[in-house]
Amino acid sequence: MEIANKWKDYEILDMANGEKLERWGKNILIRPDPQIIWTEKTFPEKWKMADARYIRSHAGGGNWKYNKQIPKAWKITYNNLTFNVKPMGFKHTGLFPEQAVNWDWMMDKIKNSNREIKVLNLFAYTGGATVACLKAGASVCHVDSSKGMCEWAKENVQSSGLKEKPVRFLIDDVVKFVKREIRRKNKYDAIIMDPPSYGRGTNGEVWKFEENIADLIKLCMEVLSDRPLFFLINSYTTGISSQVLENLLKINIPKKINGKFSNGELGLPMTNSKLILPCGIYGRWEE
Repeated sequence: MEIANKWKDYEILDMANGEKLERWGKNILIRPDPQIIWTEKTFPEKWKMADARYIRSHAGGGNWKYNKQIPKAWKITYNNLTFNVKPMGFKHTGLFPEQAVNWDWMMDKIKNSNREIKVLNLFAYTGGATVACLKAGASVCHVDSSKGMCEWAKENVQSSGLKEKPVRFLIDDVVKFVKREIRRKNKYDAIIMDPPSYGRGTNGEVWKFEENIADLIKLCMEVLSDRPLFFLINSYTTGISSQVLENLLKINIPKKINGKFSNGELGLPMTNSKLILPCGIYGRWEE
């Protein structure tokens, strides 16, 4: 497991009863997490510090309950990257802090490549990976079917002082976009994807991870440059092993391209504790 342990503006303060107590900058939130199946609180007193808590509804969804007024949105930093976070309607904040492990990995690969790198970021969400790759010196094509997520990503790019960097934001269905890029003969040196378990495209196209991921990876091989740098797949889909993601890459990466395959879990440490929270999986190919 790779652990995102370099954060200063984020930390897990405690975990118990299906919830995590987190500090996001100066604000402390309680959010549900299905991995936390134990009931013992390590630091019971710290839970009184919470500014807001996301409470699930039995009918589906849920809502935030605020113990005190906090900003509608605020900024947090990771190394030299700045992100805008806010409590969203479905427990999220617009950022997955465990992905810092992948940001560091991608930035290192790009900086050490000593060449121009074109990155394709699919299901790009609020642009954590986009910001990291731009900061490392790559150009990025950021694709997401949600206009709101693309606007949020633009804010993150601007907050990180990168608005003059070469980036394109496209509100589009990922599969349709890749097919068009194939027809245009556009190529990319690095591909990142963070596909949802289930989703809908811009025109209601249905996406199901188990049914569609293999075909998308196969399509992406046709937009991969002759000398690619890396291919990264993230997933939070329940029941899928990280080895499955590596297998998909092994099946599809052309045999003529030499490189290294790997897979694993991402995790977040709990402060002043030996506990680690598992937070998704990855599969990688790298030059």
